[in-house]
Amino acid sequence: MEEREEEKPVLSQPRFLISRLSALGDTICSLPAAVALKRGFPECRITWVVDPRFAGIVECCEAVDDVLMVRPSLKNIPTFDERFDAALDLQGLLKSALCIARAKADRKVGYHWRREGAWFFSERILPDPTSFHVVDQYVDVAREIGGQMDRAEFMLKAKPEDVAAVQQRLAEKGVTGAFVVVNPGAGWATKRWVPAYFAQVIDALADEGIFSVLIGGSSASDKSAAGEVLSACRSNPANLLGLTTVRELVALIDRCSAHLGGDTGSTHLAAALGKPAIGLYSITKPIRTCPYGQIGRCLYDPVSLSAIRPEPVMNHLREALA
Repeated sequence: MEEREEEKPVLSQPRFLISRLSALGDTICSLPAAVALKRGFPECRITWVVDPRFAGIVECCEAVDDVLMVRPSLKNIPTFDERFDAALDLQGLLKSALCIARAKADRKVGYHWRREGAWFFSERILPDPTSFHVVDQYVDVAREIGGQMDRAEFMLKAKPEDVAAVQQRLAEKGVTGAFVVVNPGAGWATKRWVPAYFAQVIDALADEGIFSVLIGGSSASDKSAAGEVLSACRSNPANLLGLTTVRELVALIDRCSAHLGGDTGSTHLAAALGKPAIGLYSITKPIRTCPYGQIGRCLYDPVSLSAIRPEPVMNHLREALA
């Protein structure tokens, strides 16, 4: 009788759930955890739960397979039909923890810094002693369940339709050469640099033939910050404030020569895309939240951002643009 070759068992596709709903910069900094899972489990499928306002960032990450947009509340907690090998809470708040609580997962792990009772729903993963940056601490959560990564990668790629839209907007604004993206806004007023200093840098760049493109959200605070900068400029920077979606922002920054801003989401986006990111810091220490891998491009004064003068900022930009 002819012997049959022994059939090998079919291994099921590993599945992982990541809960990180907001905000822009924090979502960007969490992306390498998904990449680490892909490195450790190349055939895995990753589902990411995110606030609709920031979903565009996750959609541009090639390591994420499924994006679930949800604004969770006690009356609106997502449900999951499939079972996951592991669920990761990378936010540590009640809203992110409730998504993990609802999921059917063999293991539930979470970022070490947690509030609002999030510790009830997942296992706390302490960071490696060498993980000073928040990005590396997120990756440590993925490493705990088999993720692999030595240096953080973000795997961000702009969508073709967003690239086309950005090219058109830049052309409409007369931006035809190298340009620096400038974000004068930030979530907190204490994280915003002096508008007159931004204007001095923008004018100096214009004198050297480099365009500046202002970005920011549509909030009153962002509009006010940008308005003060524009009023102080003698040159005419392109103003794209509130005119780009999150996905278009990825395409815009991917085309720039450098980025200037404080401790805000677009600064982290520039670093994630491998662009020179000049960061301005005071109330937060750059060793933990600087644009990843670019602490040498950060200027820090523990007393006040106003103590950081335009001249050293311009020097960093010249070096990045050289």
